[in-house]
Amino acid sequence: MKTVGDYITSIPDFPEPGIIFRDITTAIIDADGLQLTVDEMAKRMADVEFDAIAGLESRGFLFGMPVAYKLHKPFIPIRKKGKLPRETVEATYDLEYGTASIEVHKEDVRPGARIVLVDDLIATGGTLEAAARLLTQLGAEVVKIVCLLELKGLHGRERIKDYPVETVVAYEGK
Repeated sequence: MKTVGDYITSIPDFPEPGIIFRDITTAIIDADGLQLTVDEMAKRMADVEFDAIAGLESRGFLFGMPVAYKLHKPFIPIRKKGKLPRETVEATYDLEYGTASIEVHKEDVRPGARIVLVDDLIATGGTLEAAARLLTQLGAEVVKIVCLLELKGLHGRERIKDYPVETVVAYEGK
């Protein structure tokens, strides 16, 4: 029986020498891989009561939406700054060379809501940390973070250590 990791393709020396790129598209272009991926992510939410799933643009949408559908939960999109038309709240976070901002519609997050935050990858943890801060600022409680992949060598869990975190596949390196 295949695992989700069997559907992910590792590409050495991309985008630069010494980096191993973990290509998730090979998991989602295969019907069995996609179904297994969604099922495995949903299983990681079985131990927590929650009201909604929030996903980060754009790959968090790829996984958060089908999991929300499967579990019959609302989906809250967290987008890059300037993409949402109604009143938003934003959080800024550091990148390697500069900063970036994410936003959520203010009225989409109910105070007291229990939210599972979904993304494709835990790398440095900066985007997930900003998203959790954003949801908390609006009065919600992030009860869990679920990601498909984790690159343990980048130590992203340290930035989101205040939340329960689960991943489907973890790689030791970067």
